Amino acid sequence: MIEVVASMARGPVFLAGEVLECLITFTNPMSHLSTSASSEMLAWASAQIHCQFHASESRVALPAQGTKQDVQAESDTVLIPSKDSYSEVVPTDGPPSFRGQAVKYVYKLTIGCQRVNSPIKLLRVPFRVLVLHGMPEPPFPQDEEVAPSNPFLEEEEGSRRDTRPLERALDMLMITTSRRCPYMFNITNMRGKVAKFCIFKTVYRLGEDIIGTFTFSEGDIPCLQYSVSLQSEEEVQEQYQRRPGQAVSVTGHGRHLESCLHTASSHFSLPVPLNVTPGFTTDIVTLRWRLHFEFVTAREPVEAPVVLQNQSEVTVWTGAEHVDVDTFSWDLPIKVLPTNPTLASYVSQFTGTNSINI
Repeated sequence: MIEVVASMARGPVFLAGEVLECLITFTNPMSHLSTSASSEMLAWASAQIHCQFHASESRVALPAQGTKQDVQAESDTVLIPSKDSYSEVVPTDGPPSFRGQAVKYVYKLTIGCQRVNSPIKLLRVPFRVLVLHGMPEPPFPQDEEVAPSNPFLEEEEGSRRDTRPLERALDMLMITTSRRCPYMFNITNMRGKVAKFCIFKTVYRLGEDIIGTFTFSEGDIPCLQYSVSLQSEEEVQEQYQRRPGQAVSVTGHGRHLESCLHTASSHFSLPVPLNVTPGFTTDIVTLRWRLHFEFVTAREPVEAPVVLQNQSEVTVWTGAEHVDVDTFSWDLPIKVLPTNPTLASYVSQFTGTNSINI
């Protein structure tokens, strides 16, 4: 028996274009009674990156090849058994890892191996891929550093060159999601102005908090309650829709609900989960993000409680039992981008280590 163990030391999350490194060890756990290992020889081993695609038959109409197919990164393996390592660049033209209602994109490192005179066995190590979709091109030549180098640290030129693309991508990600510019919106319905809403940016990375403020004192219509939801929209491209005019699939990822009658101002904070998929587009599906607002307003003015200055007895103000209300909603599109893959690895459902006996 030979035990095969595959371990991704840095974690199970990678950016597209990043080098995936996996330590693969082959061990012959011989017992103390064994006298020969001649029957435990490894015949061959091979490793490849696969992106497995699944489509919902009720939502996606695909050509005749079916709803499940594999996409290989390269036709050749780069596993070097003598060095116990596998190294490959995660494809940049592939989709991100995604488990939606219409489609799924699942990445796996597949290791095939065979012991002499034994059947072939496969070891699959799942991992997650993040794609920097919609990122602007860097405004500097490719041979320039993203940030000033430290003159007190000596680095090997080769290692610096290898890490430069990843560092540049992460720097551009931080720059893009760090820009702040207040966006003001007047929230109104048919009866008048309800509130003023302020949000400081509309581009976020995974793990960030979305913070917004409401100013109800500038409104003409009393607002009784509001809610804010973080939602993703999964839309199948028109040529692949199972039915004409097929509805977009909406998934909620967090909600803030608050009563705000007689409130001058309020705010909310919604975290972008680290385990969700940033926005992206493929030939089959598009994933977008938005903030969904719902407001409950009164049709008539609601009197505020009055407290007299010289009042000696304690009184309790009770609201009206019946209030005629209107409800309306509003959607604000936002962008959700990836984060540092090391940070996303902390909450990943994958361990990055799998084993098999052959």
